[in-house]
Amino acid sequence: MIVESAPAKLNLALHVRRRRDDGYHELETLFAFVRDGDTVTLADAATDSFTIHGPFADILSAEGDNLVTRARDAFRAAFGGEQRHAITLDKRLPVASGIGGGSADAAATLRALARRHGVAIDDPALVAVADALGSDVPACLAGRTLIGRGRGEVLTPIAGLSLPVLLVNPGVAVSTASVFARWDSADRGPLPTGDAMAVALAGRNDLEPPARALAPAIDTVLAVLSVQPGVVMARMSGSGATCFALFDSVADRAAAGRVVAARPGWWHLETALTV
Repeated sequence: MIVESAPAKLNLALHVRRRRDDGYHELETLFAFVRDGDTVTLADAATDSFTIHGPFADILSAEGDNLVTRARDAFRAAFGGEQRHAITLDKRLPVASGIGGGSADAAATLRALARRHGVAIDDPALVAVADALGSDVPACLAGRTLIGRGRGEVLTPIAGLSLPVLLVNPGVAVSTASVFARWDSADRGPLPTGDAMAVALAGRNDLEPPARALAPAIDTVLAVLSVQPGVVMARMSGSGATCFALFDSVADRAAAGRVVAARPGWWHLETALTV
């Protein structure tokens, strides 16, 4: 049995530069990952199976299709083999929330399969499989702090940060396509230069305004997070609606966690950035 974590992905900064001719958007982003998230478990079996449990299992179970099974099938198509697998997903991250839940699950599945079948994580064929599954999947496959360009798949490592983090979702799912459709097409400039902290502090998330228009509850989350003692920065991740706050200390993060826990319907996770 192989167990792989699928940690939440954060966009500490996300600059949208232009809409490309292929329909995608040219991005510049600072990817970071936290300690906690979903978990993928893989075991050899006579036939393929896929099981989901956890707090957000019901939402995914109703979809039928899933990035985990697509990752399994794409891995087999790329690397061959007759071995079948039983895969279990412990779904603890909210769905359609801007923290890469599906992409992280797909990447964890690829890592588990790669471990089982002796494929290096940086094998170009595996990275190509990840890229074909989604723009965030290559970054989630690497699972470390990175600068992403292109659709997000052109990756450059950067030294990461070790800070306590509080993730908060107001209990709403936001469609990525709808958020991008409302982006005003204004190029507000490139990602700043410097270390990860400098890029994060001087950066922005260009998808925040359209996401906030679609889900005004994001305004409330950011307003609450930004005034908590010890907060370094508060921002929305990805296309939302999950927001995050970086803190100076675990004690400050815990205090903020108690504040948001009192909000009915809000999901939150006290965690930390990993380098």
